[in-house]
Amino acid sequence: MTSIGPELLAESLQLVLYTLIGGVLTVGGVLVEQASIQHYGSGEAMIALWLAALGGVMLYAGAYGLGYQKVLSQYV
Repeated sequence: MTSIGPELLAESLQLVLYTLIGGVLTVGGVLVEQASIQHYGSGEAMIALWLAALGGVMLYAGAYGLGYQKVLSQYV
């Protein structure tokens, strides 16, 4: 029976954690962008701009910062 070494376990746990956080940030960013569009449609332009900026930061952090640079760089 083979045992998983502590180094492999720690690296796998880190990869799973980065994947989960990146996914949550990406989905959250999409939802915030959708709320921004809804606020803009109802005439609340200032709130819509703040939400658009927040959603953009969340999408950047989730999809590019964690998803591309942390998770995909481990596979390539």
